[in-house]
Amino acid sequence: MSEPAAIADVTEDLFLGGQLRLLQPKRGHRAGHDALLLAAATPARAGQSVVEFGSGVGAAGLAVARRVADTDLTLVDIDSALASLAQTNALANRIDARVIALDVTASADVFREAGLGPDSADVVLMNPPFHDGARHRASPDMARQIAHMASDDTLESWVHAARRLLKSGGTLTLIWRADGLPDVLAALARGFGGVNVVPVHPRPGEEAIRVLVRAVKGRRAPLVLHPAIVLQDENGSGSAEARALLEGRAVLPLAKMPDDR
Repeated sequence: MSEPAAIADVTEDLFLGGQLRLLQPKRGHRAGHDALLLAAATPARAGQSVVEFGSGVGAAGLAVARRVADTDLTLVDIDSALASLAQTNALANRIDARVIALDVTASADVFREAGLGPDSADVVLMNPPFHDGARHRASPDMARQIAHMASDDTLESWVHAARRLLKSGGTLTLIWRADGLPDVLAALARGFGGVNVVPVHPRPGEEAIRVLVRAVKGRRAPLVLHPAIVLQDENGSGSAEARALLEGRAVLPLAKMPDDR
């Protein structure tokens, strides 16, 4: 296999209040608040197999591994150049991770050949492309377009891949557009239960823009709606809660293992 083309123009940025130092493209798909909120919503224990779909440069998965030592982390992204950066970032931060350039919508056989057989993961986290192409103008940057623009079956196909990969009782955590929550619940209705939701609002009094969702494969339990996160206060500064989450000083209720009391 040929080596992926290197990304020529990168920046080095600090995440989790300086706990992670990541290389990422200067333009195109860049890690931000969504990745860190996803990490703060993901439950994991030492020794568990944790797989991130659509990992980009690895921000969310590496943030989970930084919080929970000794996880068996795998980062999956369709873009081989981003996967190469993710591998570099894992090594630079001294986090043991396997990185695979793979289309999440690939067949079970392709996943198996990559070492990701059915019923093998304890935790899957994912930030699928979620912008509606009919409502948002696509970016001229192809990598950014792939990372952000959803097709009609994106959500269902990603959830299907997670359902196939997870063990019974394994957890799936994802972030999606707030106005797409009905689609998320519909996709999870096939094989998942114990759904927990946290809305994310940009400012007090404004509509939610994201939802963080955790579900359990094979579980039957009612939906739980948690108090919302508000990213900024009335003055436009980061809220105390959001800063604590983004700096890795706090986690969301979804990060509590479903069986913990």
